[in-house]
Amino acid sequence: MSSTASILAGAGPGGLATEEQTGLRLAISGGGTGGHIVPGLHLLEHLRESGGDLGDLVWFGSGRGVEERVLKHLTGRTGRAPVEVLSLALEPRSGGAPSWVGLAVRTAPSVQHVRQALRAHRTQVVLGLGGFVTAPVALAARSLGIPMALLEINSVVGKANQWLSPLCQRVYHAWEETVPADAGQRHLHMGPPVSPRLEPTDGESSRSAAKDCLGFEGGRPLLVVLGGSQGAQAINLALAAGSGTLVEKGISILHQVGPGKMDQAAELQFCQVWKLPGSYRAVEYVDEMDLALRAADLVLCRGGASTMAEVAAVQTPAWVVPYTHHRDNHQTHNAQQLGDGVRVVPESTLEAALAEVPGFMGEGGAAERERMRRALGRCVPRNAAVQILDDLERLANGL
Repeated sequence: MSSTASILAGAGPGGLATEEQTGLRLAISGGGTGGHIVPGLHLLEHLRESGGDLGDLVWFGSGRGVEERVLKHLTGRTGRAPVEVLSLALEPRSGGAPSWVGLAVRTAPSVQHVRQALRAHRTQVVLGLGGFVTAPVALAARSLGIPMALLEINSVVGKANQWLSPLCQRVYHAWEETVPADAGQRHLHMGPPVSPRLEPTDGESSRSAAKDCLGFEGGRPLLVVLGGSQGAQAINLALAAGSGTLVEKGISILHQVGPGKMDQAAELQFCQVWKLPGSYRAVEYVDEMDLALRAADLVLCRGGASTMAEVAAVQTPAWVVPYTHHRDNHQTHNAQQLGDGVRVVPESTLEAALAEVPGFMGEGGAAERERMRRALGRCVPRNAAVQILDDLERLANGL
């Protein structure tokens, strides 16, 4: 097992404490995509801001590049607790999802590595965020008698969570429809955890101030385009075709293009600068998501579960372009959980839909935007993170 990063805070070699630590000794498994990482960061942020006591953290990831970008925010959420981030080599070096045979071959040695880490960190409770990396962690925790919980943030239960839930003491569900009919007390509907900084925008003055903080003109409508942690090629190409018209009609654009796609956006950005300086900005990844969502008059995005939860928390209207190549089409189902708070836009109609954006973001669309905000306010509970953390504490204490 190799360490992608040892992020140390009050720690000795290997990320372990140099002196006795008090507080919750937690392990988290999650990686591969932002959706298998971000909910864990939100939980840690709540734990710190509520004055909770984190004694130790070990995070098991898959080693993909997205983890380095997203987990760079980890230390700001863990206080002085010792932290170690470890990569489990479950995925093929060529990229993509592992085959079932490959996963089985790589899981066995990974279980032993995880067992060693859990013993070294004296972990009390484990939280799995989904994805292939959770398999060896769940098996190791089970073999050591360490209680484990899973978080299912999608509206369609993922394969890994389906297989691993019998090994776990709890399964936390973001959406009520994924809770089994015979769930009992092991399956709990909690809602999706979101950062405490993700609060509803308090009117136009607050939105304008957020735009100013991002460097956009406060009085211009702002379209925030999110393609998920990996970016979205279909959205990028459609925006390349239609952004000139949007800028000409007075709309500013903050565009998350995804890793390695800045060159693709450079020509587009240069093209817009002469039309209206500061009207278009491309970034690989939006670090201040709370600020971007508060500033946005409209979000154009994929239907990842974390993105849907964040949009609902801030109550920003969204047009959702689901990724259509998942077998279970879970991004469409995720978007449908937000009801009238979002508009689902198939990829095949995206360019035509972009032509409707100026009307929606103008004065003529104000009533519709407000209706969508009110609908989003009814979608998710605000206390999901607190409830999950409280239950993890109970599991850690053998309750």
